[in-house]
Amino acid sequence: MKQRIINILFWSVISAAFIGPGTVTTAASAGAGFGYALIWALIFSTVACYILQEASARITAVSGLNLGQAMKQEYGSSRAGNWLIWLALIAILSGCAAFEAGNILGAVAGLTLVTGSVPVPLIVAVIGITAGILLWNGTVRQIAKLLGVIVAIMGICFVITAVMITPSLSEIFANGFIPTIPDGSEILVLGLIGTTVVPYNIFLGSGLKHAQSPAEMKLSLGIAIGLGGLISVAILLTGTAISGDFSFEKLASTLSQQLGGYGSLLLATGLFGAGLSSTLTAALAASITAKSLLSDTKTPSSWSERGIKFRSVWMGVLGIGLLFGVMELRPIPVIILAQALNGIILPVIAVILFLLMNNGRILPKAHQNRTVQNLLTGIVVWLSILLGLTNLLLALSGVFEFTVPGQTTLTLISGILFLAVIVPLVRRRVWLN
Repeated sequence: MKQRIINILFWSVISAAFIGPGTVTTAASAGAGFGYALIWALIFSTVACYILQEASARITAVSGLNLGQAMKQEYGSSRAGNWLIWLALIAILSGCAAFEAGNILGAVAGLTLVTGSVPVPLIVAVIGITAGILLWNGTVRQIAKLLGVIVAIMGICFVITAVMITPSLSEIFANGFIPTIPDGSEILVLGLIGTTVVPYNIFLGSGLKHAQSPAEMKLSLGIAIGLGGLISVAILLTGTAISGDFSFEKLASTLSQQLGGYGSLLLATGLFGAGLSSTLTAALAASITAKSLLSDTKTPSSWSERGIKFRSVWMGVLGIGLLFGVMELRPIPVIILAQALNGIILPVIAVILFLLMNNGRILPKAHQNRTVQNLLTGIVVWLSILLGLTNLLLALSGVFEFTVPGQTTLTLISGILFLAVIVPLVRRRVWLN
């Protein structure tokens, strides 16, 4: 049992990565604007997250290759394959750097809810120094376990808060589990999925070294991601305490009125935990992704966790986040670029995972996807194409000022693109493995 708990804490790094200030904002906004109606979207996105994370972790557990190494082995010999590898690297590193500022400012927002007038640059500096010391002195395994503890504390805070506002269980079961998209919630639904299923998490999970068997990995990873989904639902329930436009200050004020001083303290602790954990994981994921895609198997020591290459990547990502955090600015142009690049790379990575999970050169037949797994992965691939296309067009519309097609049109286009990918695979009979 002790080892099982340790394994779950280890894989909680994935939950720490996707439960950041963005998830808190999006989930709480969903609760504030639509009550319990979008709980199903969080459950669906948690399942989708597990399907992709389990696939990438299975590659590593069975073949000994992380996702980047498997990509290089299969596609690195062609020019197009090398372009694909560099596209993945640029998209993920820019995404980590762009959203690091949001992670840091989210942690700042949590502290300022209880500290009041402390200067923001001072808080940013303290958070940056803390994150830097942990990343410099700790190994990936140690940081993963620490993040598991932070996620546990954060989860307890949000779950207690959700319980204390006494949500209606009958309404949750009546309205929360039926897939419906209320008018005006389309982008928010995609946002709930997009904050849970992100490309750099896939590389992060694949790059974590462990000695777990594939069966133990699946179980521990499933429990860790499931608990992360539960925390996300608790955040949504917490958001139902307010109505109208969402803000951390408004939510803290409402919780203080309903629950007394404990309400705002629990929110502040949870929000700080979300910001700090995502600050660590974004920087760590950037280094793991770079190592995965750029390291040479002949000289692996050049990308050791305490080496200059590995450390320079996370220091660069953390430094960019701290710079924008001290300036109290969100790097909007960089975030737009990151959204556009991630809009391209998420479906690409999902399709690559689909191919690798049916590839006999990477996985022996006993560990390849079966029909049900391929069906579920196919649904996630379609979802990633829809999500990526929407994010890409939204990002480009902010630059070139054009009207994004309606959600029905985007769904139809993504379905056509999905079929264009899947039909050749069906012809090759990968579904019948």
